[in-house]
Amino acid sequence: MTKHEGREGRPETRREARKEARHDSLRGSRLDQPVDVRRRRLRRPQFDDDTFGRFAERFARFMGTARFLLYMTLFVAVWLGYNWLGGGAAFDAYPFIFLTLMLSLQASYAAPLILLAQNRQEDRDRVIAEGDRLANSRAHADMEFLAREMASLRMALGEVATRDYVRSELRALLAEIEERSATATDGAPEDDATAS
Repeated sequence: MTKHEGREGRPETRREARKEARHDSLRGSRLDQPVDVRRRRLRRPQFDDDTFGRFAERFARFMGTARFLLYMTLFVAVWLGYNWLGGGAAFDAYPFIFLTLMLSLQASYAAPLILLAQNRQEDRDRVIAEGDRLANSRAHADMEFLAREMASLRMALGEVATRDYVRSELRALLAEIEERSATATDGAPEDDATAS
């Protein structure tokens, strides 16, 4: 044990503890170990996902038109005509390797853009489907409410006199009144005749 260390080999004062910690940190920084410093050498380009997505949708929409097919057909026909019939000025010989490379390059850029446009359309469809599902559930709840209301009205109307019932009762009363008046008029002359 040294004179500055305690029983267990620890420094006795805070100053000594800090000095030892500094010494330990210097021991840990060696030249053969990489430094954990993260610096950005180049700034990554920032893209607005929505703007890029709209571009991808326009591109995919254009590639699905007859105009694009016509342009591609004309491009390939001019390329083939110039290189096949051009003679010495041809820059792409018969197997047309450069044309194949150009078409492959176009396809390699078109496929991810089309997939991005499809993903955006799928997201829109999902949102629309969720809105439709909520509207359907509200309509279903409204229909159930109306069905309950109709059932309660039918039950209430079962206790109320209907138009046909009132008519039949009025007809029965009218028939009874006519019957009484007929018997009353028939009985009155007999009473007058017997009285005289």
